[in-house]
Amino acid sequence: MDVLVAGGTGFIGSYLCGALVDAGHEVTALSRSPGEGPDGVETATGEVTDADSIADAVDGRDAVVNLVALSPLFEPKGGNVMHDRVHRGGTANLVQAAEGSGVDRFVQLSALGADPDGETAYIRAKGAAEAIVRESGLDWTIFRPSVVFGDGGEFVSFTKRLKGMFAPGVPLYPLPGGGKTRFQPIHVEDLVPMLVAAVEDDEHVGETYEVGGPETLTLREVTDLVYEAEGRDVTIVPLPMPFAKVGLTVLGAVPGFPMGPDQYQSLKFDNTTADNDAVAFGVDPSEMTTLSAYLGVT
Repeated sequence: MDVLVAGGTGFIGSYLCGALVDAGHEVTALSRSPGEGPDGVETATGEVTDADSIADAVDGRDAVVNLVALSPLFEPKGGNVMHDRVHRGGTANLVQAAEGSGVDRFVQLSALGADPDGETAYIRAKGAAEAIVRESGLDWTIFRPSVVFGDGGEFVSFTKRLKGMFAPGVPLYPLPGGGKTRFQPIHVEDLVPMLVAAVEDDEHVGETYEVGGPETLTLREVTDLVYEAEGRDVTIVPLPMPFAKVGLTVLGAVPGFPMGPDQYQSLKFDNTTADNDAVAFGVDPSEMTTLSAYLGVT
């Protein structure tokens, strides 16, 4: 198959492009500034928020995978309105281009909790994007993963950056809400084969999959693992959520500060699956890579 991966030079995209090439597909990575692609991967320049810039790249493909995303962990440059512009608007442009050029398969990477009426701009935009995909005439598959980790990812470094925001230069680590927010981290190399299967196999058409890793961890447990892997001690103290809200709201108004009220809201609800749909791909969740194994912590 001839596959276009929008966001193909990013964290997940670089892994997916390589896996698709290994599976025998022709692969093109679409990016705003792609540079040189991995071995066997062509590149195309385009911005999903600009429909005209992506039309030629989409034309003639058998499948399009949309991985373009802004991080929910940090407030994007330009403010939270960018979530709607990139996630909803960018998806609408890709879907329209795919429908107009004879593309059959469309795979959308969404997020757990995606909901047009959700509590954060990120979640609302992801939910609106899902609606666009479902209402299209394409053979679509939607994935809602929990946080994805691996080489090149930002989840592990996020915990250390969070400390730098709330307690720079001191041994204490005040975690919002005591770090009780739960995640189900999934390794990128466990997620990517599922995306490849959705490109290749008709049985996944019209399905929405919520996928996570083999374990549920609180933000506090993740933080402990990250610092243990570095051989460092950290004393975690609870930061009451009302204080975290005030802190992030005030600091979010400071130019260059990477978090704001939306990120506070995201720490109020868990990022876990009700049922791990990895089993739909013949994957036993207990055999997936744990965060501790990835970090080398036994």
